[in-house]
Amino acid sequence: MSEDDDEHKRICCECVSEAFLSQQIEKEGEAGECSYCGETLACISIEELADRIETAFADHYVRTANYPDSWQERAMADRESSYVWEREGQPVHDAVEEAASIPSEAAADVLEILDNRHGDFDSAAMGEETEFSGETYYEEKGASAQGWHEEWRNFEQSLKTEARFFSRSAAELLGRVFGQVDTLKTRPRHPLVVEVGPGRKLTHLYRARVFQSEARLEEALCRPDLHLGSPPARLASAGRMNARGISVFYGATNAGVAIAEVRPPVGSKVAIAKFEITRRLRLLDLTALDGVRDSGSIFDPSLKGRLERAAFLRTLGERMTRPVMPDDEAFDYLATQAVADFLATENEPRLDGIIFGSAQAKTGRNVVLFHKAARVEEMQFPQGTAITARTGYDTEDGWEIDYGVSEEVPKPKAPAPSTDDGRLAGFLPQPYDPYRSDGDFREAALRVGGNSVEVHHVEWVKVNSKGFAVSRHRHEKQDWKF
Repeated sequence: MSEDDDEHKRICCECVSEAFLSQQIEKEGEAGECSYCGETLACISIEELADRIETAFADHYVRTANYPDSWQERAMADRESSYVWEREGQPVHDAVEEAASIPSEAAADVLEILDNRHGDFDSAAMGEETEFSGETYYEEKGASAQGWHEEWRNFEQSLKTEARFFSRSAAELLGRVFGQVDTLKTRPRHPLVVEVGPGRKLTHLYRARVFQSEARLEEALCRPDLHLGSPPARLASAGRMNARGISVFYGATNAGVAIAEVRPPVGSKVAIAKFEITRRLRLLDLTALDGVRDSGSIFDPSLKGRLERAAFLRTLGERMTRPVMPDDEAFDYLATQAVADFLATENEPRLDGIIFGSAQAKTGRNVVLFHKAARVEEMQFPQGTAITARTGYDTEDGWEIDYGVSEEVPKPKAPAPSTDDGRLAGFLPQPYDPYRSDGDFREAALRVGGNSVEVHHVEWVKVNSKGFAVSRHRHEKQDWKF
């Protein structure tokens, strides 16, 4: 085929069976006679088709080696080995024909155009392959997330050293990472965004708190809704998914994980409560990110970026939940705190929390509910109720552990007359309690049952570790002369 022929050969939308590319030709092409089927339909020039195939192959294919590597050469030289080297991939003609779903004749014409573009006299004289010479083989390549990782490292560094509280670049990156994350595909029956609460698979969470004071433990047993739920803002310390002063609810999907996460010292006591999720919440499941997939046509210019994003997301869950040493938490939690803030307030879809793997338990899962979904419904008592807790009692054989809570309610009385301001006569405001949520207008999302509380005595801690030997060598010092 001569170059003049190139200018006149055209291919129609029917001869290109690849769905995306066929639709593009039908939409953007001009009516004309197809050089391959003779029909008058929407067509593009064969040279334009070559342009699109060249771009698609640059993004999604890689040329395979035309000679064995050193390991393969050793296997071939081994007399006891039956290994026979075969070049990986498929011939370039077959790869082009299959990728675009075009007739074999059209694939040959495309390759002639591309070979003329990339070939050169010196390579041909030396018998060297060029990108689209006839003997070349290609295979599909995996998406590289290197660019995303570099951007994420810059994002982490920026939070630590430049703009901690407001950064347009950080917001832009997080928008690209998490935008429309609920539409991504992953393993069957394991979506990235899951609904929890009434009628769903996950209906409750466990939360634990360490106590080294008997008096504080008794307070918590009396009012687990206040003392075992999310703390008030003034008492909220910084965590993996929240900055100091932002109250969130950290829970776990089982009691063992909840205990492990609070890292109780030996000799302490851990109170743990089961919290019912009382309304539907939407959570991003970081543990499902390793199964993220995206797909589409290699002729769609957006596919390359989407595949690279999916490749990055497959590593992000582990990156966000990796163990952090206590001395490093102030800085190393900045990125995950920023992510949580963004997902709670700016991202689409809006989310109520995150499910993530436990750094303290091998198979456990943690859940953080953002501030808007972290309120615990307060337990209701008749006015004047006296609540006391016991931790045990003395016997002839010594102290007997017996945890319990007593609620002494007043006898029913006739309705008291109202004062001028509408308050009941004789009612006195209760003393200020920093754990009370008075003035908190968030809709409650959690409820604790008084009978769901347990106290665990920490008797010993098991540490799983991996040992590495330390080598030691002694040698005589040498005097080097130059």
